[in-house]
Amino acid sequence: MKKAINQSTLTTILNIASILALVLLLILVFINNNVSRRLAVSNEQRYSLTYNANRFMNGSAYLTNEVRAFAATGLQEHYDNYWNEVNNLKNRDQGVAAMQEIGITAEEQSMIDSMSNLSNQLVPLEDQAMEQVRSGQREAAIDYVYGDEYNASLSQITSLKEQFLSHLDERALQEVQSLGRVSAIIRILMVAALVVVGILQAINMRIIRRRILRPVLAVRDQMGEISQGNLSAQFPWEPDSSEIGTLVNSIHETKRELKKYITDIDQKLALMAQGNMDLSIDISYRGEFLPIQRAMRQILDSLNDALSHINQTAQEVSAESQRMASGAQTLSQGAVQQASTVEELSAGIQDISSQVALTSGDAAEARKFAVEAGEQLKVCSGKMDALTTAIADISASSNQISGITKAIEDISFQTNILALNASVEAARAGAAGKGFAVVADEVQRLASKSAESAKNITELIAASVKLVQYGTALSEETTQALSQVVDSSRQSEELVGQIAQSAHAQALSLRQLTEGMELISGVVQTNAATAQESASSAEELRHHAERLTTAVNRFRLRQ
Repeated sequence: MKKAINQSTLTTILNIASILALVLLLILVFINNNVSRRLAVSNEQRYSLTYNANRFMNGSAYLTNEVRAFAATGLQEHYDNYWNEVNNLKNRDQGVAAMQEIGITAEEQSMIDSMSNLSNQLVPLEDQAMEQVRSGQREAAIDYVYGDEYNASLSQITSLKEQFLSHLDERALQEVQSLGRVSAIIRILMVAALVVVGILQAINMRIIRRRILRPVLAVRDQMGEISQGNLSAQFPWEPDSSEIGTLVNSIHETKRELKKYITDIDQKLALMAQGNMDLSIDISYRGEFLPIQRAMRQILDSLNDALSHINQTAQEVSAESQRMASGAQTLSQGAVQQASTVEELSAGIQDISSQVALTSGDAAEARKFAVEAGEQLKVCSGKMDALTTAIADISASSNQISGITKAIEDISFQTNILALNASVEAARAGAAGKGFAVVADEVQRLASKSAESAKNITELIAASVKLVQYGTALSEETTQALSQVVDSSRQSEELVGQIAQSAHAQALSLRQLTEGMELISGVVQTNAATAQESASSAEELRHHAERLTTAVNRFRLRQ
C-alpha cells in the first residue's frame, strides 16, 4: 500500500487558516464598529459644539437687538426680554457650559473668555442706555447703541465669534476626517481578509472535490452495486495509506468476504433444495456473519428434527382425524335442533316487543298533550296576574282622579268667593263698575257649573271604584282557581311522564332481549355450520396427512 497524505490533515490545515482569517475579520469588524461609534460621537459632538457656539453667539446678538429695540421704540417688552435673557434664560452661559462639558481646547476657551469679557463689559453700558430710555433720554440711548464705540465693540465680538467658529469647526472636522480614514483602512483590511478566506475555501473545495468527493462518489457507486448484490462490478481505485485509500481497501476486502460467504451459502442451499439434509457448515465466518453460520447450523438441525417429527405426527393425525369427523357429525345434528328452538322463541319475543313499543308511543303522545295543556294553563295564569295588576292600577288611578275632583271643587269655591268680592267692588264703583259686575256674575255662574260637574264626576268615580273592587275580588278568586288547575296539570304531567319512561325502558329491554336471541340464533347456526365443516375438514386432514408422509419420505435425514 503506497503512502499518501491524509485528506483530513490537509483539510484541517486549510480550515485552521480560514478560521484565523475569519477571527482577524471579526477583530476588524469589532474595531470598525468602535471607530464608527467614535465617528458618530465625533459628528454628534461637532454638531453639539456648533449648536452651543451659535447659542452663545445668538444670546449676545439677542441682547444687542433687544437693547436697540428698546432704545428705538421704548416698549417695555424689549426691556423685559433683555433682562429675562440675562437673569433667567442665560443662553450664553448655558452654551459655554455645554461646550465645556463636550470638550474644548485651551485656545478655544481663551476665545470664549475674551468674547464673554467684551460682552460683560457692554452689559452695564446697555443697562445705562435702557435707564436713559426709561428716564426719557431716548436720543442719547439711541446715539450710544448705534454709535461708533458700541459698534466697534460689537465688531470685535463678531470677529472673535467668526474666528472661534472657524477654529472649532476645523478641529472637529479634522477629528472626523481622521476617524473616517481609519474606518476606510479597516474596511480595506476586512475586504482583504474576506478575499483570503474565499481563496482558502476555494482551494479547500478543489482539494475536497479532487481528493475526497470523486473517490467518495466512486465508493458510493461501488456500494450501490454491492447493495444490489453485484459483487463482480469493476472498482479501479487502488488502496493507499490515506483515509480514502483505507476505505477502498475495506471495500475490496468486503467484496472478497461476501463472495466467499455467498458461494458457501449457495452450495449448501442447493443441496438442501435437492433433499440432502445430511450436511455440515465447515467454513469459518467472521464478525456479523457468525450469526448466519449459527443460523444455518440451527436450520439444518431443526429441519432434520422437524421432518422426523412431521412424519411421525402425520401418521397420528391421520388416525385422530377419523375420530374427529365422527364427533363433528354428532355435534352438527344437535346444533340444528337448537337453532330451530331459538327461532321460535325469538319470534314470540318480537311480538311482545312490538306491543310494548306501541304502548310506549301512546304514553309519549299523552305526555306531549299533558305538557301542552300545562303550558296553556301557565299562560292563562300569567294573563290573570296581568289582569289583576291592571285592575289594581285602575283603582289607583281612580283614587288619583278623586283627588283631582277635590281640587276642582276647591278651585270652584275660590272662584265663587272671588266673584262675590268682584260684585261687591263693582257695586262700590257705581256706574263705572257695571261692566266688571257683569263679568263677576258670569264667573260666579261658571264656578257653580264647575262645582256641579265636580260633584257628578265624584259620584261616577265612586261607582267605578266599587266596580273595580268587585272586579279585583273576582280576578283574585279566578287566579287561585287557575293556580290549583296548574298544580293538578303539573302532577298529571309528571305521572304521564313516569308512565312514558317506564314504557320506553320496557321497550328498550325487550329490544335488547330480541337482539340477544337473534345473536344466540346466529351463534347456534354458525356452530351447526362449523360442525359440518369440521367433519369435512377432518376427512380432508386425513388425506393431507397421508400426502405429507409421502412428501417427507423423499428427504435424506441424519441417522
